[in-house]
Amino acid sequence: MTEILGVRPRIAADTSPCAWTCKTPALAPDARAVAYISDRDGSPRVWIQPLAGDPSGGLAGDGEAWPVDTGPEPAADVSWSPTGGRLAVLVIPGGGEHAQIWTVRPDGGDLRPLAAPEGGSASFARWTGRGETLLVGEVSATGGSEAVLVDAVSGRREVVAAGPLLVPAAISRDHRRLLVRCGPRGARQMYVVSPGGGMRPLLEGLPGSTDHGTLSPDGTTAYLLTDAGRDRAALLAVREDGEPVVLAERRDAELDQFAMSADGRRIVLVWNDGGRSTLESLDTETGAVRPLPAPPAEVVTSVRVSRDGSLAVVAAEGPARPSHVVLCDLTTGGHREVAGAARLPAVAEPELLTFRARDGLELSGWLYRAPGVEGPAPFAIHLHGGPEAQARPEFTPLFQSLPAAGIGVFAPNVRGSSGFGRRFRGADDLALRFHAIDDVADCAAELVRLGLADPGRIACMGRSYGGYLTLAALVTHPRIFRAGVDVCGMADFATFYARTEPWIAAAAVSEYGHPVADRELLRALSPLHSFDRLTAPLLVVHGARDTNVPAYEAEQVIQAARARGVPCDQLLFEDEGHEIRRTANRVTYVEAVVDWLGRHLLAPA
Repeated sequence: MTEILGVRPRIAADTSPCAWTCKTPALAPDARAVAYISDRDGSPRVWIQPLAGDPSGGLAGDGEAWPVDTGPEPAADVSWSPTGGRLAVLVIPGGGEHAQIWTVRPDGGDLRPLAAPEGGSASFARWTGRGETLLVGEVSATGGSEAVLVDAVSGRREVVAAGPLLVPAAISRDHRRLLVRCGPRGARQMYVVSPGGGMRPLLEGLPGSTDHGTLSPDGTTAYLLTDAGRDRAALLAVREDGEPVVLAERRDAELDQFAMSADGRRIVLVWNDGGRSTLESLDTETGAVRPLPAPPAEVVTSVRVSRDGSLAVVAAEGPARPSHVVLCDLTTGGHREVAGAARLPAVAEPELLTFRARDGLELSGWLYRAPGVEGPAPFAIHLHGGPEAQARPEFTPLFQSLPAAGIGVFAPNVRGSSGFGRRFRGADDLALRFHAIDDVADCAAELVRLGLADPGRIACMGRSYGGYLTLAALVTHPRIFRAGVDVCGMADFATFYARTEPWIAAAAVSEYGHPVADRELLRALSPLHSFDRLTAPLLVVHGARDTNVPAYEAEQVIQAARARGVPCDQLLFEDEGHEIRRTANRVTYVEAVVDWLGRHLLAPA
């Protein structure tokens, strides 16, 4: 790590930035163990937790977890083969975008790559249920994409589909029908590929996007998570010779994700209800939907169902609870925690704040007050990435550390965020992005109006798209913000499109605009071309191995700010990509941001 601030971590080992997490759990086929990704020893890798006893009972009887060695690079996901003999692991070399799939035995033996396209990236969809065959997606260095069947034992490969922006979703057990997703962000469509039948589109002609789907074991029914033809994402079933049927839909919530048992009889639904998660169980034979007990934390980020449909394993987290693994009995409704760090004391509990933007659109966000601070306080507005992500009451160490230092945090969902319907998500597309920039100023104005924020001590910060939006807000509304923190944000759409991965550029056109056809619009939206209006000191954070938003974006920001005499500090992580994955680096990041914002906001205006 190259670190230019001279900051040294001063965060105690029992505070939130140091807390380890457990994510993307997967049950063994016999449900006697669960594999998951954890950074408990400093870097995310595979761990296996043996299980024992009744899922509705206590932890007694579970053995000690052990790590599975998959090499020095961070791991991001794990999936257990139907026979139980192998694991598929998504490995992120350098923490960047060139993901690879490796396979290994649960005891750590026979580690070898299954999909590692040179200069490209791989993703796994699922095991097919036929032997040790895995369905994976591969993207080449030039952006071409394929769906590939890979035998994890022999290494034999078979390309079963290819096309631009193609991602495999599922395959029937006999390998005769394939479900694939095609298209850019916000306009994705599912297709069924069958022998002699070519690619048949599902939900053709309906506006919206279908981002996730699976097939029944025999391949005759596709189950789709989609907002095509509706505003809120729902679960639809499309049978081979029938019209789409709505299986689960809510007007007050969006379907966030779902998981189906191997026999196709049970589906667990995870709803996004105002940012918090609720669970339901769906019987595909009867169509009956019943609620499941509330998860043990506010947000469920991952769910998988056992082969027989009796159990579900989820990853859940909350503001004071790092992501942990919970085993749920889908028959009794009982659940127990099986892996994860203990709950931490919360410095600030999130409060939901709803208000109107200047054009009347309803916005919302999560407010974290600094304890013991009377009257208008220093505040940091934190903008999420995406923009199709969402600020939710998740485990975010920075949102506890800043209030502990006397700085409040507001994490808004400006237009373009997910979780509020398709119309809201598309309300910042192309030229509408100027309104999203104004939303940031309206967030600051609302904090001041409510008497929460000192108008002379407000900072703006964000990561990825949130970093871009931070820069755009600082140059569009320079009188509002006293400081800014740009974490791997875009500064110039022209250089972003020229230097990002080709498959990322192709998928972004529907969201941002075309680099040629919309050149003038993209120039007007690029904050770098308005840096003559920048007045707020900047902290720029980036990963040297980031190939999503390459570090050249940060270099341009630093050079342009300093050329205009604006103070600009830099924090560069040599061993990270677009995300900060290693515990030591996360600690340094939180410490640096708290220290830097403290110096700029805690002094009187």
